[in-house]
Amino acid sequence: MPEGHTVHRIARDHHLWFAGQTVRVASPQGRFASEAARLDQTCLELVEAHGKHLFYQWSESRFVHVHLGLYGKFRQHRLPTPEAVGAVRLRVIGTDRAFDLNGPNRCELIDEAGKRKITERLGADPLRGDADWETAADRIHSSRAEIGRLLLDQTVIAGLGNIYRAEILHRLGIHPARPGKSLQAEQLQAIWDLSRKWLKIGMRHNRIITADPQQVGKTLSKMNAAERLTIYKKPHCLQCGAGVRSWEQAARKIYACETCQR
Repeated sequence: MPEGHTVHRIARDHHLWFAGQTVRVASPQGRFASEAARLDQTCLELVEAHGKHLFYQWSESRFVHVHLGLYGKFRQHRLPTPEAVGAVRLRVIGTDRAFDLNGPNRCELIDEAGKRKITERLGADPLRGDADWETAADRIHSSRAEIGRLLLDQTVIAGLGNIYRAEILHRLGIHPARPGKSLQAEQLQAIWDLSRKWLKIGMRHNRIITADPQQVGKTLSKMNAAERLTIYKKPHCLQCGAGVRSWEQAARKIYACETCQR
């Protein structure tokens, strides 16, 4: 499933390419046909992201809510648009570009109240300027749940996924099984600051990069896939050389060095 940096990058690009335009909207697959007909030949005003959720705002406070899930994918096109490939749920055509959306977990037309209902249950998004980190920190600090589980809970921090949680906890020396309430205030702040830093890097470079450029000896843009991460799916800890342990936590596999993360 795409993590927050990917979703925010999509929102940024789609806003740049389509906002302010009267667009054509269709559903080649047919499952979104009636909604597409209501939006066709109207102005797309804004595209924004909150965590892993996308919101396309049309005039009259109508929103298309998209959650990609595990299989959702966008395809970008230059005009003229090609024949639809696969089950295209949504096609949007602007003045010089178009995009297709295949296989999303959610693609629905909602009103402003519906959008508010979704965003109010989401946690603080490190890539948004209106993020309420204090509330998220209070939730973690008052919880007996393991911090590795809490970091995947989108109602706590919106946008973090399995790779980021492993990398953040490893960098900060925090064991994933520690209860949230056992963390100190400075550790919680460090989690937030590192989340913001790495999600911004991911959005800029369109990939997750958590490795230190000085240690790798390359700039962020020059690192290859094997060099970008420090713990996720690694056999040995890059800091101390100890073996990396992995186990199921919150239905996903977590990776940790139990020498560095006590």
